[in-house]
Amino acid sequence: MAKEQKKIFDVSLFKRLLSYIKPYRGIFVLSLICVVGLAVFGAARPYVLKEAIDVNIKTRFLEGFMFYMILMVGLLVLEVVCQLLFIYYASWLGQSVVKDIRVKLFKHMLKFKMTYYDKSSVGVLITRAVTDMERIADIFGQGLFMIFSDILKMAVVAGFMLYINVQISLIVFVTLPLIVVATKIFQRYMKRAFEDVRTEVSNLNSFVQERVTGMKILQLFTREKTEYKNFIKINERHKNGWLKTVWYNSIFFPIAEFLSSLTMAAILLIGGYDIMSQVPNTTVGDLISFTMFIPMLFRPLNQIANKFNTLQMGMVAADRVFKVLDTESQISDNGKLTADNFEGNINLENVRFSYVKGEEVLKGINLEIKSGETIAIVGATGAGKSTIINLLNRFYEIDSGKIEIDGTDIRQFTLESLREQIAVVLQDVFLFADTILSNITLNHPEITEEDVVNAAKAIGIHDFISSLPNGYHYNVKERGVMLSSGQRQLISFLRAYMTNPSILILDEATSSVDSYSEQLMQDATEKITQGRTSIIIAHRLATIQKADKIIVMDDGKIVEIGNHQSLLERENGYYRNLYEVQFLNAEAV
Repeated sequence: MAKEQKKIFDVSLFKRLLSYIKPYRGIFVLSLICVVGLAVFGAARPYVLKEAIDVNIKTRFLEGFMFYMILMVGLLVLEVVCQLLFIYYASWLGQSVVKDIRVKLFKHMLKFKMTYYDKSSVGVLITRAVTDMERIADIFGQGLFMIFSDILKMAVVAGFMLYINVQISLIVFVTLPLIVVATKIFQRYMKRAFEDVRTEVSNLNSFVQERVTGMKILQLFTREKTEYKNFIKINERHKNGWLKTVWYNSIFFPIAEFLSSLTMAAILLIGGYDIMSQVPNTTVGDLISFTMFIPMLFRPLNQIANKFNTLQMGMVAADRVFKVLDTESQISDNGKLTADNFEGNINLENVRFSYVKGEEVLKGINLEIKSGETIAIVGATGAGKSTIINLLNRFYEIDSGKIEIDGTDIRQFTLESLREQIAVVLQDVFLFADTILSNITLNHPEITEEDVVNAAKAIGIHDFISSLPNGYHYNVKERGVMLSSGQRQLISFLRAYMTNPSILILDEATSSVDSYSEQLMQDATEKITQGRTSIIIAHRLATIQKADKIIVMDDGKIVEIGNHQSLLERENGYYRNLYEVQFLNAEAV
């Protein structure tokens, strides 16, 4: 971190950012032309005024005076046109570049392993994809081109000043190093301040996003006052971060303005005495033009610091975004085979896996599932049941061993085709803030509303959906809050059924729902598991008694395999103990 702070401007990062301009070279060149026009036309006006004063006004010579006036108006119009084009196209370029980076970032994030999301804050990722992107856009609209424009204008103005009067110019240039030094110090401190600001913005976004999402938990456990106090602390740090930048600005800009005014007074004093001397080297036109040149020279220098702030904020944001883009957390998608339709034979051979290195979750799993079988996996929380499902879908990579479908290693299939053949119904169903129809089809262009209705009728949930306002076009709002957990599960069942998968997985899909919804789901389960390999993970053993085979897991290992009846016949068996705890106690109640 210390090394990053010492580096005021990261050239390699800047070059990488500029590489995104390549598709928009024409607009980039046009913006540069407008920048050159702004510098030349703006600096030429004081010179034209000087000539008008010295040649016409001072001598009361009218011939040619109107030409100077028309020329000044023409230069002003050209400057305005350049300013208009520059502002529009520089901003257009910035937004276009950001659009491309944001698309690339989102595409990159879509391919991350689940491990990345397990360890990352949603609020921070949202900040990278939204807020930081706007800061990057400012680099082009308010930072990069404006700095170049200001530097070019200063160079052109300095050239005009030296051409007009070297003596007065040297007086002006004496104070320039002071402002340059002050600007450099200012930039260094502002770089650190903006890094702190971006960190606090991310923290604030993350905090608010998590608390809004978990508001029900906060209110259920009456944590409103505690979280309010925590928010005040985080918001205070956010405020202090911004105030630090305000403090540096409040010091720098008054100093710069003071030096500018001091320089103006010096040239008026020295130039005035020179004009009143017997052999003057300075004209009235020189003095008046210099009173216009000094703001043109000093104000850009002052504004460069401000524009550099914008550039620094954009660079800090770009650095954070590129770090996400450079994160290598993708599942390798090197498979060449397309999984068109599986028979459904699944084989796990000595599979070992750990979420955290050195802490194995699966400890040498060997499992064979035949095509068309309905198997159930049971066991205590943390036994590794859901982990098997995650590995089958390649959300994570196994540490060692092999997983095969129909005799082929799943790594030889393309990720897309593999996952298209495996449908999963999760316990915690995620629904988007959209209609039921959109949540079922996920906007798949080949699935029609008629297809969805027919499928809903086939598995027995059409009446439930039709009973809702607007039926299939009912908007479930964010995360499906307008539906009960059982209703969300039914939607998830239909969503899985619509994909016509070769392999169906139900991960705790019938837990924590009312008896009516459970009956609907059990009926739906019987229908959608017919003719395909199905894996059911459940705590409630009543839902799996009809399974062809039950896999009992404990501490990352398979401890028992058999059907419901054969497992119950084992004395002191793990499954039998689970059954007795759930059913015998229930009967006693």
